[in-house]
Amino acid sequence: MRRLADALALLGITAWAGSLWTIGFLVAPTLFSTLGDRVLAGALAGRMFQLGGWVGLACGSYLLVYLGFREGWRVWRNKMFWLVAVLLLCGAASQFGIQPLMAQLKAEALPREVMQSVLRDRFATWHGVSSGLYVVQSLLAVALVFLGQRRSG
Repeated sequence: MRRLADALALLGITAWAGSLWTIGFLVAPTLFSTLGDRVLAGALAGRMFQLGGWVGLACGSYLLVYLGFREGWRVWRNKMFWLVAVLLLCGAASQFGIQPLMAQLKAEALPREVMQSVLRDRFATWHGVSSGLYVVQSLLAVALVFLGQRRSG
């Protein structure tokens, strides 16, 4: 049973980091460079970021539980535990804070597109915060992959 739990932990790290990197650095830029409609590209990218966020929340939750059972009370001194916790908090802030706020700004801008409305600057600011947080998560995912590899190797 422990081997299965270990394998699921590695799979969780892979899925989490892979979804962050793939969506943020391959899919979203491709959508914006390929589609002629920036609004459609933004809507598709936003939906993918939302789905990727759920992947991260699920994987991160599993990893916290896994590490808790594996390490017991020593988990509080475990670097990987704290890394996962910070990544999970970043993901939750994005999923339940920043993304809904950006969706609200888009809804308030209707019937105009948000970037053609008076809410443009607020939306651009929150988009910048979201992008910065995403880069931080992506870099932390690099550390998570290396820590996870060290544990399994």
